[in-house]
Amino acid sequence: LIEGMRDLISSSIGPTIELQLRSDPDLPQALADPGQLELAVLNLCVNARDAMPDGGKLAISTRLIEIVEGSGFELPAGDYIRLSVEDSGTGMDADTLARAVEPFFSTKEIGRGTGLGLSMVHGLIAQLGGVFMLDSTPGQGTRADLYLRVTGDRSEIERGVFRDTPLTATQTLSILLVDDEELVREGTAEMLRSLGHEVIEADGGEEALRKLKAVQHIQLIVTDYKMPRMDGAELARQVRFDRPGMPMLLISGYTGGSGPIADLPRLNKPFGLVELSEALRTVTGQFEPA
Repeated sequence: LIEGMRDLISSSIGPTIELQLRSDPDLPQALADPGQLELAVLNLCVNARDAMPDGGKLAISTRLIEIVEGSGFELPAGDYIRLSVEDSGTGMDADTLARAVEPFFSTKEIGRGTGLGLSMVHGLIAQLGGVFMLDSTPGQGTRADLYLRVTGDRSEIERGVFRDTPLTATQTLSILLVDDEELVREGTAEMLRSLGHEVIEADGGEEALRKLKAVQHIQLIVTDYKMPRMDGAELARQVRFDRPGMPMLLISGYTGGSGPIADLPRLNKPFGLVELSEALRTVTGQFEPA
């Protein structure tokens, strides 16, 4: 999974950041939804990139770790895959580190994010039954560790991660996907493609409106809510003027309930393939169980 993300991560972090990938050979299977795990890693890479404005090193590694009773980890004893994302960026002091996984806490300037990245990773890994740990030193960088339980039972993976069979489309939809964060957008795009859909990407509301005018066969818009210059709600208002009746799905990291925003169906982060496919079914009414 991580090796397959190399090109995407490299192109997104830029030439001034050196990417290093390391993995123990012959790692066993871990209890994880690949789509959710990819989103978690992408969010960590976004945070690492933003912590290294002048360049640096980003190392992603996977190791087999044995956790024993009394080791101080908030995990049952057993074997785990530890996936680490480590940067040489600005780092965080103790107070910032203590609050880093709180929703909406951010050290970024306005327009550079909502502070949902690390809290979202925490939620994703909790859904997978794992643990997310952070360590950071000002001026030296930050290390994020994801611990995922090892299992040799394929049926346990299917029961624990894919509690329901993801729904597949009765026809391929042409979906316009809108998100200003390239890494996160690519992760969501891969999930949509794995469900059988064509995906057209836009990096914000203005580009989305241009592509909507240029590509007449778009059948559905999936957009992030919190974006600079034009958020998802404003995009929806303009889409309704140009293409009334266009189905739209709003992806939101906000935790204040699951109801609609701007009268749009809403999918809360974090989400996996099952939640995404069910949300598409709700919006379009064109999905049937496989």
